[in-house]
Amino acid sequence: MSQPVLSLWINGKAQASTGSRTAEIFNPATGKAIRRTSLANKQDVDLAVAAASAAFPGWRDTTPLRRARVLTRFRELMEAHSGELIHLTSEEHGKTHSDAAGSLQRGIEVIEFASGVPHLLKGEKAEDVGRGVDCHSLLQPLGVCAGITPFNFPVMVPLWMFPVAIACGNTFVLKPSEKVPSASLRMAELFREAGLPDGVFNVVPGDKEAVDGLLTHPEVRAVSFVGSTPVAKYIYETAARHGKRVQALGGAKNHAVVMPDADLDFTADALIGAAYGSAGERCMAISTVVAVGAAGDPLVEKLRDRADRIKVGPGEEKDTDMGPLITAPHRERVQKLIDSGVSEGAKLVRDGRGLKIPGKETGFYLGPSLFDKVSTTMEIYKEEIFGPVLIVLRANNIDEAIRIINNNPYGNGTAIFTRSGAHARRFEHDIEVGMVGINVPIPVPMAFFSFGGWKASLFGDLHVHGMEGVNFYTRSKVVTSRWPAVEEESSTSLSMPTLG
Repeated sequence: MSQPVLSLWINGKAQASTGSRTAEIFNPATGKAIRRTSLANKQDVDLAVAAASAAFPGWRDTTPLRRARVLTRFRELMEAHSGELIHLTSEEHGKTHSDAAGSLQRGIEVIEFASGVPHLLKGEKAEDVGRGVDCHSLLQPLGVCAGITPFNFPVMVPLWMFPVAIACGNTFVLKPSEKVPSASLRMAELFREAGLPDGVFNVVPGDKEAVDGLLTHPEVRAVSFVGSTPVAKYIYETAARHGKRVQALGGAKNHAVVMPDADLDFTADALIGAAYGSAGERCMAISTVVAVGAAGDPLVEKLRDRADRIKVGPGEEKDTDMGPLITAPHRERVQKLIDSGVSEGAKLVRDGRGLKIPGKETGFYLGPSLFDKVSTTMEIYKEEIFGPVLIVLRANNIDEAIRIINNNPYGNGTAIFTRSGAHARRFEHDIEVGMVGINVPIPVPMAFFSFGGWKASLFGDLHVHGMEGVNFYTRSKVVTSRWPAVEEESSTSLSMPTLG
């Protein structure tokens, strides 16, 4: 039996690609291909951008209040169809249903934030900046915006982007990962059902050809990206070279510092979830622990005991704690990094290699692995593993722990576990990382704050969602006005005007 082929979504309807290239979509829990997706080519991208360009004037001129009403209806439909979206996420990515539900909720919170757009787009006004002169600012949309999203969050990461962009009056072309396109296509259908005009939101699953088509298209004004650092750098450089505004979020090596005064049971529970949730395929996963002083040995013991109790299996099963990795090649990459850690002398406390799930032997499974006594020169420290591998480094004091983190090229997220307010305050002030948790292992901000890292974890100036997202998807215009009386005398001056 031939596999169904997913279409593109252009101008408010499903549309076949103009080309013939397709890619298989796998269920990682079984290792079996379940459907295929069309891979958008340059011509498809041109059609999507043309539809978005044609829709832009009408959507721009739609009042923010009416835009907000469409977003509110979209949120209601997302909640009504949450079970379907959770299933699609778990089926194509491998997440457990509970993890997929949590990421869906975090995405819906961005829609809620964007629904406040009438307030978010208010400018500033100052009266009498000079004699009879007033000044006010406007926030206006850019035009056609594009989003390029990764495989690990099929719903949440796209929702970081397009609701805010569309609320601000832009139109949007989304290029989801070809590994997990179904949820994005379903969201497009729901958005149209919510009353979104045709062409405002378009979805073009594809690979590098589609990406390059968006990065170089003269009518695309802004590009948002989440993915690995090498690709983020390419996205940033290419799009910026073509005159576009860019926010490109890259990779991570997120550290958690554990002080000797921390509650180690609470800390171990938190770190297990942060390291192995979603099989470690999170840009905010805690993959590295810096154990300070006497915290080291008892912490590693507690981590091993908890890792032993993690149940790995299909995400659709209710008692599963951790699902499979996304593809067989990615699993092989993670296994090779574990091999390198062993060969370089790290202590493998728990080995997740060779795991087989009865009845699902062809699935892309890998059990939790735990390393101790890791050094900063080892590949398992230098590489973003993006799998269920937690490594532990040792430090003598908080100064050394902070140095380790600040010397790392990434700066996405970090955390400290301590009962000391002085240590916590010192950490949050001195650490060179964009998102910081104090006894919070995955410090992903709520939608009304902005998400983004520092250093090699971000290329561009503005983060996603929150007010930085609004600023990214709008242009500021400042208006200075004077209304002279009819009888007022005027004179010509070539001097620089001063208004005071």
